Amino acid sequence: MSAGTVLVVDDEPAIHRFMAPALAANGYEALRADTGAQALALVANRQPDVVILDLGLPDMDGKEVIRRLREWTDVPILVLSARDREVEKIEALDLGADDFINKPFGMGELMARLRAALRHRMQDKGETPVLRLGLVEIDIPRHRVLRGGEEIKLTPKEFELVAFLSRHAGKVLTHRHILREVWGPAHEHDTQYLRVYVGQLRAKLEADPANPTLIITEPGVGYRAGA
Repeated sequence: MSAGTVLVVDDEPAIHRFMAPALAANGYEALRADTGAQALALVANRQPDVVILDLGLPDMDGKEVIRRLREWTDVPILVLSARDREVEKIEALDLGADDFINKPFGMGELMARLRAALRHRMQDKGETPVLRLGLVEIDIPRHRVLRGGEEIKLTPKEFELVAFLSRHAGKVLTHRHILREVWGPAHEHDTQYLRVYVGQLRAKLEADPANPTLIITEPGVGYRAGA
């Protein structure tokens, strides 16, 4: 039984020659698109479970593909690109991409990000009353957080932040997105404010706050809750 269908959108034949057998070896069915137009048509006709998208396509920028897809589908989108400028990552994520992986990449990392994207999509299909990050449990209805069975006292805003990150575990969230959803549009640019709260949460929830595994920093971009 297939673990899911993955659409790989890239105009480099070598990427497809490499990706197709690697995906098959991990139980996925691979679909191929060499252009943005082909990608849009395949998503509409085949409804893949995940899209792995290169930004440098011959007919349109990959960010335009993201924008068009997000007009009608929530399919997870993993951006795979040689572009390493932070502004490119932020633009792609703000348009609705779920994650960003730089070329060259390791297949192990790509598979882990792919599994996280699939888990995130399954969680989105129904609100889970108790979310988990490692040994930490976030009880949404009771507004309680437990670590190893012991209750951790959080402020209301700390709870709101960790709950928001947990709902999107495995997904890279930009500073602006987090600030807008948790604090409101007026605070979209208060990144230092966000860093303070993340530091407080790490001090309370991480086994080793200096080496976090629950709330992971994506330098210059935002944060990702460990999936």
